Amino acid sequence: MPKADMELLQGTLDVLILKTLSWGPRHGYSVVRWIQEVTQDALVVEEGSLYPALHRLERRGWISSEWGVSENNRRARFYELTTAGRQQLRAQTTSWQRFADAVSKVLTFTPEAT
Repeated sequence: MPKADMELLQGTLDVLILKTLSWGPRHGYSVVRWIQEVTQDALVVEEGSLYPALHRLERRGWISSEWGVSENNRRARFYELTTAGRQQLRAQTTSWQRFADAVSKVLTFTPEAT
């Protein structure tokens, strides 16, 4: 599927961010870069989507943040998964796996010959 056709479903970005932060604290650009690298550029997260999502996750208590210095020696906000965020990641991962399995069944279904 071409990159232009790959759109994040509503709610998908949250679980992708939570998963990214499960590997340790990251600043926003690092979150975007990791998602793109892991998906081999199939998923591109725009800043206009990322930062509202990070703020939403922080308001929900699933991530926390603090200022630090990036690998480029620049001041950056680093985000980290909270205990509640880890629980949410487990719950959302289970839901997404069930959803993906169901979609896969539909897409690979072939009627039996009668």
